[in-house]
Amino acid sequence: MQNWRVNLGERIDPDLSTPLYLQIIQVVVRDIESGRLPAGTFLPSSRSLAQILGVSRKTVVIAYDDLISQGWLTTEGTRGTMVSKQLPETKASAKRWAPAADASNRIRYAFAVPPERPLAIPTEAKLKIDEGAPDGRLFPPELLARALRKATLHASRSNNLQYRDPRGSQSLRRAIAEMLTAQRGLAVDEDNICITRGGQHGIFLAAMTTLRPGDAVIVEALTYEPAVSAFEAMGAEIITVGLDNHGMIVDDVAAICRERSVKTVFATPHHQFPTTVALSPERRLQLVDLAREYAFAIIEDDYDHEFHFESQPLLPIAAYAPGETVYVGSLSKLLLPALRVGYIAAPPKMIDTVAHMVSLTDGMGNTIVENAASALISNGEMRRHSRKVKQIYADRRERFARELDSELGDRAIFKIPDGGLAFWVEFNGDLNQIEKHAVADGLRFASHKSYMTRTNAARGLRLGFASLDEEETRIAVSALAKASR
Repeated sequence: MQNWRVNLGERIDPDLSTPLYLQIIQVVVRDIESGRLPAGTFLPSSRSLAQILGVSRKTVVIAYDDLISQGWLTTEGTRGTMVSKQLPETKASAKRWAPAADASNRIRYAFAVPPERPLAIPTEAKLKIDEGAPDGRLFPPELLARALRKATLHASRSNNLQYRDPRGSQSLRRAIAEMLTAQRGLAVDEDNICITRGGQHGIFLAAMTTLRPGDAVIVEALTYEPAVSAFEAMGAEIITVGLDNHGMIVDDVAAICRERSVKTVFATPHHQFPTTVALSPERRLQLVDLAREYAFAIIEDDYDHEFHFESQPLLPIAAYAPGETVYVGSLSKLLLPALRVGYIAAPPKMIDTVAHMVSLTDGMGNTIVENAASALISNGEMRRHSRKVKQIYADRRERFARELDSELGDRAIFKIPDGGLAFWVEFNGDLNQIEKHAVADGLRFASHKSYMTRTNAARGLRLGFASLDEEETRIAVSALAKASR
C-alpha cells in the first residue's frame, strides 16, 4: 500500500486541466480494474492521502464520495474506506473515467459539426477590411458610459434588475417603434417590436419562427452567408435565384413558387448584400404579390438603412406589406456593434412567438444596455452622432473610390454605392490568387466564396470603407493592388 500511495502521488499532476479530484478517481478506478487494488483493500484516510498528495482534504473527500456512489469503494464504519467486494458488473464506469492524453478533447456523444466557414474572430492581421461596419472609434465613450450609469442606477432604484419581458425593454421598444414610424414609414408601436442581440440574432429568430425541417427558403445567388447558415440550422432547403443590376430576379421566385411550396424568401432590398444594388420598386411590388399569392414570409434584413448619400432611400417592404414581412434591423451602425442591440418588427402575434424563442435562446436580453440605448435615442444623442458620422463616412466613401481608381485602375470594376458602408468590387484576374497574396501580405477580408450560394454566381469582394481612416484606407487598397498584380 505504501508503494501505491507513492505511485499515486506521481500520477497526480496539478498542472493538468483535469481537476485533481477527477485525476484521483481515474487512477483509483484504473488500479481496481487492473487488479492492483484488490477487493477488500483499505485505502488511506482522506486526511492522510491529502497530506501525501499535497492537496486539500476536501479534494480527496469529493473523490472518495464519488467512488463510493459509483460502487468502486465502500466504507466499513470506523475501519475506513476500502475497495468494494462487489464491484460494478460493467466496465462502462471505468471507461468513463479512463484517462487519455487527449481526454479533455475527446467527445463520446453526438454533436452537430460546425459549418465550414470560420468564426469572425479578430486576428493579429496587419489590417482588416470588414464588410461594412461603422467606426467604433467615432462614438464618444463618455456618452455611452453616462447612459449606462444612469440606466443602471434607474434600474436598481425601480427594482428593474429582475427577470422581465423577453420582448425587451419597453422604453427601447417604444423608441424603436417611433423611429421606424417617423423615418421608415412602418405603422408600428411597441407591441410590434422584439429586441434581439443584434441583426444576426434577429435573422435566426425569424428562421426559428417561420421554418421547419424540409421547408424551402429562397435566397439570392450572392447573399449574406450567416443567414443561409441560420436557415440550414433549421433544416431548411436552400434554393437560389438570380441577381442583376435591379436586385433579385423576382421572375425566378415566381417560377419556383409555381413548382413547389416556398415558406420564406430572404431579401436585403435596401442595399443588396453583398453587391449594394437596390431592389427596384417594380420588383418589390412583384415580390409582395407573390408572398400574398403563395403565403410565404419575406424576411427583410434592412441592415444599413441609416446611411444614404445620394438620394432618399426607398421605404422598406415592411412599410407597405407588414402582413407578409418579418423586418429585421439593428442599432449597430447607428451606435456600436459591441452593444448587440437589434430588433424584429412584425405583427403582434408573430412577436409573441418570437418572444417565446427569445426565452429559449437568450432568456431576457440585457435590461441595462437596452435602457441605455433607449436613452441615447430619446435624448437625441444617437441622431446627433448619426449626422456627424454620416459626413465622415461620405468623405471616406469618396476617398476609398479614389484609392481604388488610383491603385487598381482597370484591374477592378466597381460602382460608388448610393448608400451603405461598403463597395462591391469585381477583379480582372484570378480572385483566388488575389486573395491568397493579400492574406500572405497580412490583409484580412471575407472571401468571395462566402457570398456565393452557387458556383456560377458573380465573383467579387465586399469591402467596407467606413471603419478605415485615411492612412488605413491607403494601406488596405495598396495591399489589394499589390496582390492583384
